[in-house]
Amino acid sequence: MSRVEAKWLVCVVFIVCALCFYGYKNWNVPSPTAITGKAWVIDGDTVIISGTHIRLEGIDAPEMDQTCTDGNGKSWPCGQTATRELRGFIRGNDLTCDTRAKDRYQRVLAVCRLPDGSDVNAWLVQQGWALATGFVKMYGSEQDEAEAAKRGIWAGRFTPPWEWRQEHPRRSASP
Repeated sequence: MSRVEAKWLVCVVFIVCALCFYGYKNWNVPSPTAITGKAWVIDGDTVIISGTHIRLEGIDAPEMDQTCTDGNGKSWPCGQTATRELRGFIRGNDLTCDTRAKDRYQRVLAVCRLPDGSDVNAWLVQQGWALATGFVKMYGSEQDEAEAAKRGIWAGRFTPPWEWRQEHPRRSASP
């Protein structure tokens, strides 16, 4: 093989490798999608849009059967209240949910927004109806604000939802 042929061969191999790398990076990664529509509220951190179960990412709201204690030591249905507050905040508007992944129950994990751009996940934490979760705690500042202002469940005492589920494994269906 001549020197010119060898250079052409190296060039062709380089181009093929570059094209393969480009294809791998751009066609092998699922593109992010958004789900938009009327949301049916299941509980304080789960909605259904067009038959798709969506778990609000980065937050954990009290379970439907969960109770909390107010500042006077009186028990109240914080799980039902969180659900009612989410329903009231959405007020029948369409949600746009940017999907991130699926959880172990095959629900879509997403950050959802109202038509005006309001982050529903952040609002729930900021109002004290959900806790920030995850390694990064993307809603940590909203949680700090709710706790300082004693909003929602922060007005009294509560068991974090993930602990409540461990204590009541048959009564709760979702994490």
